Amino acid sequence: MLDVDKLSLNIPDTTKPRVVIIGGGFGGINVAQRLKGKDFQVVMLDRQNYHGFWPLLYQVATAGLEPDSIAEPLRKMFGSDKYDDFHFRLVKVNSVNPIAKTVHTLVGDLPYDYLIIATGTKTNYFGNEEVKKNAFPLKQVPHALNLRSHLFQCFEQASMTADPELQQSLLNFVIVGGGPTGVETAGALAEMRKHILPTDYPGVDFSRMNIYLVEGMDRVLPPMSPESSRKTLKYLQDMGIIVKLNALVEGYDGYVATIKGGEKIQTQTLVWAAGVQGALIDGLPAEAVERGRIHVNRYNQVLGFDNIFAIGDIAFMKTDKWPKGHPGVAQPAIQQGKLLSKNLKRLVKGEKMEEFEYVDKGSLAIIGRNQAVADLPGNIHLGGFFAWMTWLFVHVMALVGFRNKLVVLSNWVYRFFTYENGTRLIIRPFVRKGDKVRRDFVNKYDME
Repeated sequence: MLDVDKLSLNIPDTTKPRVVIIGGGFGGINVAQRLKGKDFQVVMLDRQNYHGFWPLLYQVATAGLEPDSIAEPLRKMFGSDKYDDFHFRLVKVNSVNPIAKTVHTLVGDLPYDYLIIATGTKTNYFGNEEVKKNAFPLKQVPHALNLRSHLFQCFEQASMTADPELQQSLLNFVIVGGGPTGVETAGALAEMRKHILPTDYPGVDFSRMNIYLVEGMDRVLPPMSPESSRKTLKYLQDMGIIVKLNALVEGYDGYVATIKGGEKIQTQTLVWAAGVQGALIDGLPAEAVERGRIHVNRYNQVLGFDNIFAIGDIAFMKTDKWPKGHPGVAQPAIQQGKLLSKNLKRLVKGEKMEEFEYVDKGSLAIIGRNQAVADLPGNIHLGGFFAWMTWLFVHVMALVGFRNKLVVLSNWVYRFFTYENGTRLIIRPFVRKGDKVRRDFVNKYDME
């Protein structure tokens, strides 16, 4: 048995300034990559040992990609042959102590000279515990794998029941949240319904498969332009997706989704893509937190501290152009990480730091084959094939590692010509806590 008390972070002592980075997302890796050299000791702490490209999680969930094609091991990225005095530890940070200048983990404390918080976001259920218990989030690789297993278990069970009511509940899919994740997940399911499922399950009438997209605001893709929202709504409706705007899900018990106003949808699958909140860490004073994120100045310094920084989705930097903070996408994290590495080098030399200025490179969302929308700099709005090609190019280039770029691109090319999703595997049966019906099924058919 593993004795946690016998573990420690085991970071070597150093006379160099120690930079501790919490989080291996886009912000964290861009800082670490550019602190390469002999000036700093860099320690990265994360509770997963890989960097993931989360905008493609929905393709893992809908059997389009395997998880290792959108993730790269952090130790591979920062191997000792490439980075001097870099140390990664697979551990969760429980809290920070700004007075003692330490971070606290389950296996011990670690002093720092400079602390960078790049923890990103987590799913926001807005206090609805019933939804939290029964819905499927889509923020991590395990979430995507759970959803993938669940989807194909629903299809398998739909092929084995003659009960029309039960089959309908297995073939009703509710996606909550009309942002990019919700729109892209709905589109992927619609393409599966049209091109893949009727061949795999010839005994099931997939014209009865309903895909609901529920959005609380008056349009889909609220962060994007009204023009892109209108195009997206038309694409979704043309694909047979039932879009419900100005609608809120009040409850979900695992079998019935209740929409505010009384409408009920019988479904065994509700995907929650309705919002995120900052993944805050205990220890910072309350005045350093605003709108659920860590308030920082134009140098990404946490308010009140000159040696603690926050970057990416967790950072709230209010400017005249961005009064509500920067958008929760990869580009602010990448740009802040790059600049912060330069500013740390300036800081130790006693030089003046440079203020952060976000360069907006645009927003993209894909709905289906040849159907996407793009809001680009210069007030350029694209839709259809050209937006789709732009989305493909941008997402391939954003992946970390040549192998991942090659694997994802080859998968997409293969699917374009064959309409095939090649990873329709139930690797591990998934059962929600408290789901006695699914548990009885798994046990009865000896699926574990």
